[in-house]
Amino acid sequence: MFHLWSNSQQDQKSKELYAESKVKELQDAIGSLSGHNLKYCTDACLRRYLEARNWNVDKSKKMLEDTLRWRSTYKPEKIRWDEVAMEGETGKLYRATFHDRQGRTVLILRPGMQNTSSMENQMRHLVYLLENAMLNLPPDQEQMAWLIDFTGWSITNTPIKSARETINILQNHYPERLAIAFLYNPPRVFEAFWKIVKYFLDNKTFQKVKFVYPKNKDSVELMKSHFDEENLPKEFGGKSILTYNYEEFSRLMAEDDLKCVAFWESDNNLTNHIGDENSAA
Repeated sequence: MFHLWSNSQQDQKSKELYAESKVKELQDAIGSLSGHNLKYCTDACLRRYLEARNWNVDKSKKMLEDTLRWRSTYKPEKIRWDEVAMEGETGKLYRATFHDRQGRTVLILRPGMQNTSSMENQMRHLVYLLENAMLNLPPDQEQMAWLIDFTGWSITNTPIKSARETINILQNHYPERLAIAFLYNPPRVFEAFWKIVKYFLDNKTFQKVKFVYPKNKDSVELMKSHFDEENLPKEFGGKSILTYNYEEFSRLMAEDDLKCVAFWESDNNLTNHIGDENSAA
């Protein structure tokens, strides 16, 4: 038993040394950075890009450079709540007030509550919430979980073009930020939509998507393994009451906007997280 444990420990150490060497190799490949790029490209960040490209340094470098170009023009860290507040009126996408069992930030998506028609504004809202979720990750976490409620959903709520752009942003510019996504009780019409959308997903992201049905025993157990029933809303098979208060959430986002400015404009030690576990909603 001790021998097996020792081998396992040695294997883990070897993996860590390999990862560290790859991170160093990628650092050397991208060269010197400054400003927001320097703050963004932490060791943990480089590791996520390497994982997304199966530790191929050249592919990871290209992916990271594409993201840095995107961030320099899109400026996701500069988006403020008052710019996207209209998109948040119905609670179609927001940060939950609870974490999963691993302590990860949870985003709740309710596509049936779509209330606008501008895809550009919808994507800015998505990016804002992704940045906000990252801002509120506990210090020991790099990823978030998604809960998608299909109540009231129809294919007109989520055009293919919009779904494709969402996937593009998540996969190409926020690699390894998604830990798992639960598609809860999707209607039968969603099957035709999914047949198209799944081809936009890379294999790693595809494996993270879980279909959950309330009358399926395995689905119920899967949800229990990831969430405390007392915290999980009834809409997702839990016991909690799901409430979204637009005014209250807006106040929270205004506070987080100040925290975001403090982070990006500070000259403190580089870090991949802000605050501590108490910074979450």
